[in-house]
This record gives sequence, C-alpha cells and structure tokens, in this order.
Amino acid sequence: MPAPRDLELLVAAARLYYLENQSQAEVAQRLGTSRSNVSRMLASAVEQGVVEIRVNDPAGRDRELEEALRTRFGLRAVRVAQRTAAGDADQQVGVQAGRLLLDELHDGMVVALSWGSALQSMVWHTTAEHDYAVKLVQLVGGLSAVENEVSGHELVRELASRLGATYRYLHAPATLTTAAARDALAEEASVEQALAEARRADIAFVGIGTPAHGSSAAILSALALDAEEASQLRKAAPVGDIAARYFDADGNPVLGAVHERVLAVTLSDLAAIPTVVGVACGRVKAAGVLGALRGRLVDVLVCDESLARAVLALARDTDRTSDTDESEALR
Repeated sequence: MPAPRDLELLVAAARLYYLENQSQAEVAQRLGTSRSNVSRMLASAVEQGVVEIRVNDPAGRDRELEEALRTRFGLRAVRVAQRTAAGDADQQVGVQAGRLLLDELHDGMVVALSWGSALQSMVWHTTAEHDYAVKLVQLVGGLSAVENEVSGHELVRELASRLGATYRYLHAPATLTTAAARDALAEEASVEQALAEARRADIAFVGIGTPAHGSSAAILSALALDAEEASQLRKAAPVGDIAARYFDADGNPVLGAVHERVLAVTLSDLAAIPTVVGVACGRVKAAGVLGALRGRLVDVLVCDESLARAVLALARDTDRTSDTDESEALR
C-alpha cells in the first residue's frame, strides 16, 4: 500500500493533468519534480485506481466486451450495448440490434423472427431510410394461449411496415394441448408451407429466454404440464429457450412434452439457417445465453453490458467447477 503522501502526490498530479489540462512539464513545475517522474506518477495513478479511464464509444458499444465474447465463443460478430446514465438497457440493445439488422439486409432476403421483449425493442428502434424488397416470416406460432406477451404476428407486421417489406403469418398457436393436435395442425398446408419458408430463411433474429422469466415462463405455464411431465422437464434442467425450443447448459435440445406440443421450427432447423442472431438483455438471461453460445445455437450476439459481463463470469465459474470435478475424478 503506497504511503498517504505518495497517494496525495498521485492525486495532485492527476488533477492537474486530467482535470486542469496542464501539460506534464507544467505539472512537473507545479509539483517541483521532473517531467519523466510526472509520467510515471500518471501511469501509477491509473494502475492504482486513482484515475479510471473509460472510453465512451459514440456508437454506444463496448468493444472490449464484444471482443472478449467473440473470441471466447467463436462468434461471427457481437454487439454489446454500453451502459448509459439513463440505464435503459432494453432500449440500447434494441438500437444495436436494429442497426445490425439494417447492416445485414439486402434485397431478396427472407428474414425470420421469433418473439419477446428484446426483439420488440429491436423492431421499435428500426428506422429504414428506404424500402427493402425482403420478406419477413415467423419461426414460431402465435401466442394465443399466452396473455400479455409480444407475439411473432405483431413483430413481423410492425417490422414489415418499417422496412417497406412483405410478410407471412404462421397462422397457428405456439402451444397445443396434445402432441397429436400439434402434429395435425403442422400438416395443414398453410402451416406446413409457412414453417418450410422459415427454415429457408437467410437470417433469423431470435430472443434468448430463460425458463423462469418472460415469454419462456409463459409458454411453460400455458402448457399446464402434469406432475410427471413437469418432473421430466426439471430432470432435463433447461436453462433457456429460442423460439420456444428449450435447451440445457450445453445447448442440447430438451425433448419431451414441451417439445412435442410446441409449433415452431426446431433447433436443428435453426442451425441450417446461415446466420442466427441472438438478442437478449439483462443479467437474468446469463445461463440461457451461455447455453446458447456453448451449443452454437447463435452465430451473432446482441446484448447489454451487464449481461455480457455475467455470461463471461458464469463461463469462468463453470469452467473452474468442471476442472475441479475432473481433478477429483482422477484421484
């Protein structure tokens, strides 16, 4: 620990240089020392936390976190919305996702959407300067059985109006009471064709959910699982979902009653789409996002700063736990 006198000098040098905009030579003269010593003092002030340097990107992105996530998980691209004084993370994630959408769009594309608050924010913050000859389709049926949630119908219609694009509805609910009912509806010509078109999409934008919150929890509630089905789901340990398709901590699909009664493309179908962009906000999504990244369910990630940090921290923690378990198993 530096002596109090040393800290006082560091603070004095930092104030003169950073707050009063004096040159290092002027600081040296004020403090009665050499310019080279001032340079060392300023470096030490940063190292000891007396001075904190933060780069505020005009684009509102945290580039260091983006690179950390990209290299850690082999992602094609990452957009991390930087924390703002207003603290409106949902809005900032929506802005970044909307910009990415416009960067990726070109005429003739088929764009597929799932649902959720993060995608709703993306749609609301997308403003195109010209019309795009693209088509929007749904990855999952509507949320007719789920109250107070944003449906894919609403999102494709609204985004189409903002882009001057066309769209196609998936005229079917997201959840059915039985697997037989789901299978019968999936064989209807209009539903079958809509799902087939979604599977052929050039790019997909998907929310990443977690079973205990938002639309992901609403889906499970709407299914009204019986005791045995609920027990099987708990044993499968789902950590998240994409388009109402649940997956575990390694990104493996969770099968069973939920899988069989949901009308949507599968995780395998998503993997065949050239680019899948995951959009999520909030630390509560960390386990779901980490599972999606480990399972390579998304190629691109758009999230907020707090979620990015939580995902990286959780990845480190689980890696350490795994290493400890392996070491103990070898003893």
